[in-house]
Amino acid sequence: MKELFDFILRFGNLNPQQIDFIAGKSITLELKKDEYFSEAGKIARQVGFIVDGILRVCYYNNQGEEITKYFIEENNLVVDLESFNNEICSSAYVQAVTDCKMIVFQRKDWLELLQTIVGWDTIVNKITTRALMQKVERRSPLVSEDATTRYLKFLEIYLTVVNRIPLSYIASYLGVTQSSLSRIRKNIR
Repeated sequence: MKELFDFILRFGNLNPQQIDFIAGKSITLELKKDEYFSEAGKIARQVGFIVDGILRVCYYNNQGEEITKYFIEENNLVVDLESFNNEICSSAYVQAVTDCKMIVFQRKDWLELLQTIVGWDTIVNKITTRALMQKVERRSPLVSEDATTRYLKFLEIYLTVVNRIPLSYIASYLGVTQSSLSRIRKNIR
């Protein structure tokens, strides 16, 4: 729980009563590797904070190929925001890449926090803005670069977690085949 509040308090202030109230609305969730936090075709009904582990956001393209959009590591919130906020079916899966320990808030509890805690919406907006900027910063350099450069940038961006992510997911994220990724890795060693 300490990790969650260390994270939240970077974006705003809370008094001890507010912290206790937030803690009382949370549950601990353990996801095993490959389990889903939320799924395409279903409405996202929870917000999670990753204490330990890595999640990935992925979808299936028109050819039925699995595409990894991005990874979310420890000390970050995770939610399919569009699905959660608008109560519409998600178009993506949020899947555990490793075993994960999370602190989770159900939608009704999250909304109660927004209605009860003065300034909570401002904190949430700052966190959301940071996450969206981070997502763009991580994706943008990968769009126009060659595969080797994309891999090198991936290593910079995900330095602390790269060795915990299967090569197939990294290849999918980079838009290359696994054999191409193996060649790239071999050539830069």
